[in-house]
Amino acid sequence: MAAEPARVTVEVEGRRMRLSSLDKVMYPKAGTTKAQVLDYYARIAPVLLPHLAGRPVTRVRFPHGTGDLQFFEKNIPAGTPEWLRRAGRDPVFPLVDDLAGVTFLVNLNSLELHVPQWRYEGEGRDAVARHPDRLVIDLDPGPGTGLTECSRVALLVRDRLGSLGLDTLPVTSGSKGMQLYAVLPGSLSSDQVRDTVQQLAQELTKRHPDHVVWKMAKELRPNKVFLDWSQNVAAKTTICPYSLRGRDAPTVAAPRTWDEVEQGAARGDLLQLRAAEVLERVERHGDLAADLVT
Repeated sequence: MAAEPARVTVEVEGRRMRLSSLDKVMYPKAGTTKAQVLDYYARIAPVLLPHLAGRPVTRVRFPHGTGDLQFFEKNIPAGTPEWLRRAGRDPVFPLVDDLAGVTFLVNLNSLELHVPQWRYEGEGRDAVARHPDRLVIDLDPGPGTGLTECSRVALLVRDRLGSLGLDTLPVTSGSKGMQLYAVLPGSLSSDQVRDTVQQLAQELTKRHPDHVVWKMAKELRPNKVFLDWSQNVAAKTTICPYSLRGRDAPTVAAPRTWDEVEQGAARGDLLQLRAAEVLERVERHGDLAADLVT
């Protein structure tokens, strides 16, 4: 690696690229620079990449860092190198399965990486979207609630899905709430999964009306946790495990243990995790979400 302090030419897995504005502060309130963001993604890549593999990646880009303009981007941007795999026709998504691909996208100020619950088979214009291989329920805390209430509702969802023979894995979102994932056999369409999860959300709302709501209407959500079933729609995406979030601090969508969630429900001490904490956890425990990779 050599050149100016804020711009360097690097070789990543045999791909040469120029990284720019490395001293740009991407998280003004935390002082986190673009160089530190790139370092996080390089270090987390071994556990991140399996969760991206084969899935079209939608990025949230922050040209001037968090707290300023941001935009979602689905299509590959102009100037994308030919070596970056892609799939689809309109839009044409990037497929990211190596560190070079992650580095290229993050260098464009892509802090957040979002993916659907399905993968492509093949690549290019002829790639075919497969049936979803997992379901997701996004627990979104309404006004007056937080991770404590999400933890309590997560236990209800875990037990209900467990009665259906599905093991559930919790991920604190890095934002306000958490996601719950369960692996599927891949025989159901996205619409079938959506309908099933919607019915589950309705059932839990009926059983626990003071704590759970399944409708999206904002006026129904104070002091309750919204079970967002809609992210199972084929066109929807969810933050990828181990992705950074574009918040005040460099928090991460972090896989958690059920012990942590149970303690959070009882003691109210479950918190969103920052990048440095997630790197330390992976160093100690590996990928707590490894069962999601099929």
